[in-house]
Amino acid sequence: MGETPRLQLGVIGALALSVTSSVAIVICNKALMSNLGFPFATTLTSWHLMVTFCTLHVAQRFNVFETKVVDTKTVMLFGILNGVSIGLLNLSLGFNSIGFYQMTKLAIIPFTVLLETLFLKKQFSQNIKFSLSLLLLGVGIASITDLQLNLVGSIISLLAIATTCVGQILTNTIQKRLNVSSTQLLYQSAPFQAGILFVSGPLVDQCLTKQNVFAYKYSPFVLAFIILSCVISVSVNFSTFLVIGKTSPVTYQVLGHLKTCLVLGFGYTLLHDPFTNRNIIGIFVAMFGMGLYSYFCTHENKKKQINDLSISQIKETTPFLGNKNMGHQDMEEVKKPNKDSLV
Repeated sequence: MGETPRLQLGVIGALALSVTSSVAIVICNKALMSNLGFPFATTLTSWHLMVTFCTLHVAQRFNVFETKVVDTKTVMLFGILNGVSIGLLNLSLGFNSIGFYQMTKLAIIPFTVLLETLFLKKQFSQNIKFSLSLLLLGVGIASITDLQLNLVGSIISLLAIATTCVGQILTNTIQKRLNVSSTQLLYQSAPFQAGILFVSGPLVDQCLTKQNVFAYKYSPFVLAFIILSCVISVSVNFSTFLVIGKTSPVTYQVLGHLKTCLVLGFGYTLLHDPFTNRNIIGIFVAMFGMGLYSYFCTHENKKKQINDLSISQIKETTPFLGNKNMGHQDMEEVKKPNKDSLV
């Protein structure tokens, strides 16, 4: 029982770190790509992952965490998939408005629920589905006025949805099945994620933007934002693995829509994006849906814990309860070996 409060504090800390770092990097990257004219999103992502790996490698050298060997093929395939997913999401952010980028992330929740239901046999209650629908409705209302559609951005967004769903489900599944921590899994997979994007990044960026990342004139202001983005990315990558491992892919996406509301608010305040009553109504509906989701999840988890505890106590006390009404003859029978006995 003493571990439960610490577990809850760990989850709250992971959620807070994820929200803070993700909102910060979205605003930073949007300013870098839109306002400063640095469109090389895939290359930037490879730098993010290289900095993340180097930071974790230094931490491992100082014994901040212990490494754990994981099957190379599993980690390699997982790393490549996650690298592609992160690259596509950043490309989506670079080639779409914030609103369309967030609408892309809207589709991740129902797609994740569908995949987990079909392949992992996970059950979602009607209350959970209702709260998720309310959440999606609110975010849709809040961001629909910021939609700017384009063919390249739409294709990238569709690919991002598919790879992100599978990658996040695997992040949760691998941590639990292989009994590795979020830090250990990120440390093992980051080189593969960085490698695939480091090789393909400049080529993809040149194909999409018609510009060469090596020929770009880096002003001190642009360099400062790139360094800031890379520093923030360490927290983003770490908190992503941490939250998904401690909760679930769906909960992580719900948290992502809290970031949506915050990003829209900060976009209005800092970047002077248009903001209407519709945005305000949508944000309130979304926040209400998040509150319901949190309440229903907490209620169902407590109910499950009570049921598990009751079953455990029944298993422990049943033999003793049965012995109270036993006579001497019955006790002798119990002592006799029985072919059907499990003991």
